[in-house]
Amino acid sequence: MSLSTLERPATEPAGAAKPKRRLKGGTLLYLYTWLVIIWLIIPIAVMIAFSFNDTPGRYNQKWDGFTLKWWHPAKLFEIEDLTKALWTSLAIAVISSVVSAALGTGIGYALGRYRFRGSGTLNVIMFSTISSPELIMGASLLSLFVSLAVGPGFVTITIAHIMFSISFVAAIVRARVVTLDRSIEEAAADLGATPWVTFWKVTFPIILPAVFSGLLLAFALSIDDFVVTNFTAGSTVTFPLWIWGSTRVGLPPQVNVMGTLIFAFGVLIAVVTNIRSRKEKRA
Repeated sequence: MSLSTLERPATEPAGAAKPKRRLKGGTLLYLYTWLVIIWLIIPIAVMIAFSFNDTPGRYNQKWDGFTLKWWHPAKLFEIEDLTKALWTSLAIAVISSVVSAALGTGIGYALGRYRFRGSGTLNVIMFSTISSPELIMGASLLSLFVSLAVGPGFVTITIAHIMFSISFVAAIVRARVVTLDRSIEEAAADLGATPWVTFWKVTFPIILPAVFSGLLLAFALSIDDFVVTNFTAGSTVTFPLWIWGSTRVGLPPQVNVMGTLIFAFGVLIAVVTNIRSRKEKRA
């Protein structure tokens, strides 16, 4: 009889696997994570639920029954001012996100790839823009537009959204460029590709997911921005500004429906992107 057999307890069969011990800290962290997720989901769930509320009046604050009538296009777009505000927000978000993605990609690529005079200062300015309060950003932009004698409106809102979105796009693209394998670009150059061809045929497809992520983030920041927009809007009314103004008299169910559609669109993009990334990893 071996020494290892003698040291094993009599109640433990030979060759039995020892049960794994789960740390209490891991269980608490697991529960805490789910509590935070539930806490974040509750407002969204309430918004979705009240988009089906059969409210008899304008105040959509208590549950009166289930209905699908608010989802009908005739009902959804019957409030002209709300519909106009939504399309204004969508137009500003599309323009500002595309322009921010184009400019931010160039800045992020330059900061991640090259070291030049002033790059450190540019980094500080970029991250200062991200961390600065929106109140300061809005007041500063309003002072700029007033000093230039530019009337607030659609154009000033778009410029403001581009200015605070560029830094987010640049930060995301820069993080991807820093981890980029330079040997791939060098191989393309060895095969005779010019720097321009190398960028568009090799580099850009690699950093495209980061560019797309920055574009989506810029779109999300633009469509729900209130503080900066309130400073630079003038008489132009966006979707968040319309909601803020209507809270004094009651939010109609159409607001919940439009909010649900915007949320569903974001979730759809996230799911499609996740599926595509998984397929690319498997390939």
